[in-house]
Amino acid sequence: QADTWAQRGWQHAAGEARLKAFASYRSAWQFAAPGGEAFVSLYRRHQRAFAQAMDELDLPVTFFSVPYEGASLPGLFLRNARADAPIVLVIGGADTSMEDLFLSYGRALWQRGYSVAIADLPGQGITALDGLHWEVQPERSIGAVIDTLVAQFGATPGRLALIGLSLGGYFATRAAQYEPRLATVVASTPFPEPGRLFEASVRSAMQGGGGTPSTAALRSWQTSMWKSGTPTPDAFLARWAEAKADPEQTTVPFLSILGGGDSPVFTSQARDWHARLRSERKDLVFLDASTGADGHCQVNARIRLVQEASGWMDEIFGAAGRS
Repeated sequence: QADTWAQRGWQHAAGEARLKAFASYRSAWQFAAPGGEAFVSLYRRHQRAFAQAMDELDLPVTFFSVPYEGASLPGLFLRNARADAPIVLVIGGADTSMEDLFLSYGRALWQRGYSVAIADLPGQGITALDGLHWEVQPERSIGAVIDTLVAQFGATPGRLALIGLSLGGYFATRAAQYEPRLATVVASTPFPEPGRLFEASVRSAMQGGGGTPSTAALRSWQTSMWKSGTPTPDAFLARWAEAKADPEQTTVPFLSILGGGDSPVFTSQARDWHARLRSERKDLVFLDASTGADGHCQVNARIRLVQEASGWMDEIFGAAGRS
């Protein structure tokens, strides 16, 4: 349909239809063997459809590449028309890519007056094909992305925010502790000790009543092993045992968002992070079932996350009321 409309000159309609094609390819590779032929083929279609849709929709998107560890990290930058617009860097979790983050959060942040950067860190998207895997010290790759934003897009300290989602909530807490160029950090949810959740997940799988694990469960573990670059669950847990961020060493303004439907591990870590955070400017937003946004990372009402985050950032950057 997108091709048909493009041939007739209906560029905007073609872009809208092509985004639906992108979303279909993206959904499909979630269920393919990680790194396999079907996965790579679907992922490349996803990338091509998304890039073409950005062009057809005439959105001011620039794709960029961050040199890192002998390979590169892909990113996109959506420049806001406001010359003084702050830049918000959006980082996803274990099962995201920069393109789907554009649909779920990035475009709405741009519409609220922000320039938006989205990047795949090691282990995210398709970067594991190049030997890049989830990092225990993600502030290194986040710093590399920020270097590129400074050099290529004019980002300046004090006008840069970070939003981290799911496992990105761990990445965000580490960046909040170690990256001085950030003016504020938002996490849904802050997740300073991911090894605790990973250990509970492995223990649950091992004590699953002696039944055969489902195909979906096995595929999930295959994907985690591939993205983390570890051959076995034991190696996986050993790598993440010491992964921690320290709230008592963190002073940047920090917004924690927690859904009432989040797991007990996410919930306890988010509340503990907020309570022990040294930041003089901090807030914890709890979204229960009555809000309709109680899902993990507000998956059942993503716009609520955008509203909370952009309102907070408006106050930080002195633009209250725009959201």
